[in-house]
Amino acid sequence: MSEFSKEVVDLVWGRPNSSGMSPSLFRRWTQGFVFSETEPTALEQFEGGPCAIIVPVQAFLLKNMLFNFENSNWRELSAALAAEDLGFERFHSLIHKRTLNSVCELREAVLSLYDSWRNKFGVLLFLYSVILTKGIENIRNEIEDTTEPLIDPVYGHGSQSLINLLVSGRAVSNVWDGDRECSGMKLKGINEQATVGFLTLMESLRYCKVGSCLKSPKFPVWILGSETHLSVFFTKELALVAPESPSEQARRVFQTYDPEDNGFIPDTLLEDVMKALDLVSEPEYVNLMKSKLDPESLGIVLLGSFLMEFFPEQDSGIPDSFPVYHYNGLKQSNHNEKVCYVEGTALVLGFEDPMVRTDDTPVKRCLQTKWPYIELLWTTERSPSLN
Repeated sequence: MSEFSKEVVDLVWGRPNSSGMSPSLFRRWTQGFVFSETEPTALEQFEGGPCAIIVPVQAFLLKNMLFNFENSNWRELSAALAAEDLGFERFHSLIHKRTLNSVCELREAVLSLYDSWRNKFGVLLFLYSVILTKGIENIRNEIEDTTEPLIDPVYGHGSQSLINLLVSGRAVSNVWDGDRECSGMKLKGINEQATVGFLTLMESLRYCKVGSCLKSPKFPVWILGSETHLSVFFTKELALVAPESPSEQARRVFQTYDPEDNGFIPDTLLEDVMKALDLVSEPEYVNLMKSKLDPESLGIVLLGSFLMEFFPEQDSGIPDSFPVYHYNGLKQSNHNEKVCYVEGTALVLGFEDPMVRTDDTPVKRCLQTKWPYIELLWTTERSPSLN
C-alpha cells in the first residue's frame, strides 16, 4: 500500500487493530453510483453505510437537474455497470493518485473515468478523490476528534464530519453556525450558507441544533438525517429559500436566546432580543413590553406572543401549497422495493391548524425543525421512510 494510500485509509477507516478491517463492513461500501431502473435520476444504495456519500451526491444532482438545466423533464437519465470483486488490501494496492491543475482538466478527467464512478468501487474512489483534493492535513485540522475515523469501524456509518465535508467543504463535526468557545476549546461549525441543506431528526429529539447555514440553503434541497440513515427532501419552489422575512429573522434571533428550544425566554433577555432586531429598546419601552407580553408576571416571554406583537400577519411569500418529493436510496425502504421519488404536497402554515393536521411521522418531525407548522400529504398509501 502506497504512503498516500495509507494516510487516506487511516483517515477514513481508522488505524487497523489486530483483527484488521472487517470484510463485511468494507463490502458494504464497495458500490458504484448506480441509478434506479424505475427512477433514472435516483441513485441506489445497496447496503447501510455509504448513504453518507451517495445522499450528498444525490442532493447536488437534484440541485443541478432542477435549477441548472433548461430541460423540464428532470426525471430522465441512464444506468450502471459491475466490476471485479476485490478485498480491502487488494483494492488499496491498486489505486493511484493523479494530480490535475485546473477545473477544466478535472472536468475532462471525471468524464473520461465515468465508467469507474459507476463500477463497484466508484463511491470509495469518489470519497478518496474528495479527501485528496481537500488535503488530508486540512481535514485533520477541521475534525474535532482526530482519532475518530470518517467511517465508523464498527457500524460502518459515515460521520457528521464526512457529511459536512461533502455538503459544505468543511470537515467539521458540528452543525451549528460559526465557531464556538467551550471551556477554552474552539468548536468549529458551518461558516457560510450551504448550497444544499441539512436537517436532522436528532434536533426534534433535542440532541443538537442545526444552524441557519445548513437549515436555509441556497436551493430548496435538504438532506434529512435519521439515527442511522440519510435521505433527501426537495422541491422546485424557490420561495422556500428566499431571503428571510423580518418575522423569520425575528424567530431565528429569538431562538438564539432560547438554546433549549422551550418556546420562551426569561423576560430579562427581552431587551437583548429587541436590540439584536433593531427594535426600540429604551428601558421604559422594554418594561412596558414586558408587562404587555407577560401579563401574569411569570418572568417569561413566549415566542408566539413576541412575534404577534412586533411582526403581526407577515406574509413569508411561500405559497399555500406546493409539490414536494422525497428520495431514499435503499430499495427495502421504498414501496415494492423500487427506488422512486415519493411525491406529495406540502402546506407551510404560520400557526397550528387542526383542520389540516396530518399524521405525525419521522419525516414530518424532521421538517418541523425548520417549518414548525408544516403539513404533508403524500400520494402513496404510506409516508416515505427516513430509514
